[in-house]
Amino acid sequence: MQFIDEATIRVEAGKGGGGCLSFRREKYIARGGPDGGDGGIGGSVVLIADAALNTLIDFRYQPLYRAANGQPGSGRNKTGAGGPEKRVRVPVGTAVIDDETLETVGDITAAGQELLVAIGGDHGFGNTHFKSSTNRAPRRTTAGEPGEHRVLRLQLKLLADVGLLGLPNAGKSTLISTVSAARPKIADYPFTTLVPSLGVVRAGADSSFVMADIPGLIEGAAEGAGLGVQFLRHLARTRILVHLIEVAPLERTDPLENARLIDDELSRYSQALAERPVWMVVSKIDLAETEVVDALLAELERRYPQRPCFAISAATGAGLQELTAALMQAIAGIAVELAENAEFAKAQEALEVRIADDVLQSSLRRHAQRTERGRSGSVEDTDDAGGDDGPDVVYVSE
Repeated sequence: MQFIDEATIRVEAGKGGGGCLSFRREKYIARGGPDGGDGGIGGSVVLIADAALNTLIDFRYQPLYRAANGQPGSGRNKTGAGGPEKRVRVPVGTAVIDDETLETVGDITAAGQELLVAIGGDHGFGNTHFKSSTNRAPRRTTAGEPGEHRVLRLQLKLLADVGLLGLPNAGKSTLISTVSAARPKIADYPFTTLVPSLGVVRAGADSSFVMADIPGLIEGAAEGAGLGVQFLRHLARTRILVHLIEVAPLERTDPLENARLIDDELSRYSQALAERPVWMVVSKIDLAETEVVDALLAELERRYPQRPCFAISAATGAGLQELTAALMQAIAGIAVELAENAEFAKAQEALEVRIADDVLQSSLRRHAQRTERGRSGSVEDTDDAGGDDGPDVVYVSE
């Protein structure tokens, strides 16, 4: 299945049914009076989160969702049937944005959560409604009102506690495949990861957290170079960003310069996202001398004194237990702080709003770039690029 994490759809709620003009006509009952019933309310459009979905690909082929109209009223004061709701399944983690006003309609973050996105039109009144002491035979009715019509932009943002950052081939996929049961593609060449992947890391008998791996970033990613920028939105909900730095890159580049490059690209994409806690992790330490690893760690600690620094080897398992245990402790601490510290929770909520705005602005810029390239006759970038499989949440077998 192709992994699509953004789509635009149109939702149309149903029109309300019109009121009925009718008078009671029965034998032996003179001047029966008005008995026209009201119309039914139009159907609304509701999005519902389905944990079984992990891509928005269906919306590329079915972009219109229309609810049924309400039925008109009828004689004998019968009210018309209301239009049934149009219920549309979306993946958990979908952000819904009004494409015309750019207002965030809602954020769907839990399985089974429902979000009303288009309200059905109100019903019309039958002539019974207008009966009075001075108007005993009203011939007035009202038509049903139209339902809401909206164009919505859907953005899928994976739900994860920890997100992995780094250059291509920095060891992100190897790390997540070692500490969880996720099995992303791994090879000795860059850009093997084409779609995000999720893995549940078990850090103890009763403790675990979700880790997300996205395609590697390259220089110029904030302007659309490479694949990684289009998937950076999947780190928007993470609590901690783990920045992997290869100790001995195959290209013989400077690890410290590589670390700076990723930091710059992250800040250019979203200054708010860059304010998330970032941990520096030196990877593939089995490929370098101990002195080289220690020197790199010392320099990272000097340059980034506010960031925890670790050294790991996914191949040998060195440092993995210490890293996952520390991440679990930090995530649990953040959860407690959110529950007990109102000011901290408010600050985090404000930060998430800023991140969401940065993600939307990045999406709009990329859309404008694709439109401009289309007008100039050049080939569009692969916004729909992806592998055959969407991201799966998998659990470590005991």
